[in-house]
Amino acid sequence: MKKILNWDEYFMSVAKITAMRSKDPNTQVGACIVNENNRIVGTGYNGFPRDCESDEFPWGREGEYFDTKYPYVVHAELNAIFNSTIKLEGCRLYVTLFPCHECCKAIIQTGIKEVIYCEDKYCGIPSDVAGKKMLQAAGVSYRKIDNFEIEVK
Repeated sequence: MKKILNWDEYFMSVAKITAMRSKDPNTQVGACIVNENNRIVGTGYNGFPRDCESDEFPWGREGEYFDTKYPYVVHAELNAIFNSTIKLEGCRLYVTLFPCHECCKAIIQTGIKEVIYCEDKYCGIPSDVAGKKMLQAAGVSYRKIDNFEIEVK
């Protein structure tokens, strides 16, 4: 019998496929925002801002601050929020990597009520601790989907 994806698997698959648009050579992240009717209302991936060409900015993670990607990259969650087509109050966010504290602030401000993620590779670092503390304080739930893989041929 053919496997039918449940909603979590389906929307996380969309987030993972969206991540494949990122030109980041180290970490491709994708996000998908879904409303209460299970309609996709925004997607995004980590990359440089609109009209900032990827060959004009660095992708490196080490070196002088302005010689790294960190001051320039827009995270997948923010791109999904910016690309959304409706107010996000009550929506769910599917993201391939748990959000940083800055993205958690935006998630809270938009009214997103749940974050579903696959990876938590920065678990325990200060940004992660701060983000989870804010989400909990704001009543935004979060949960991890374990062992989810999608094969794209």
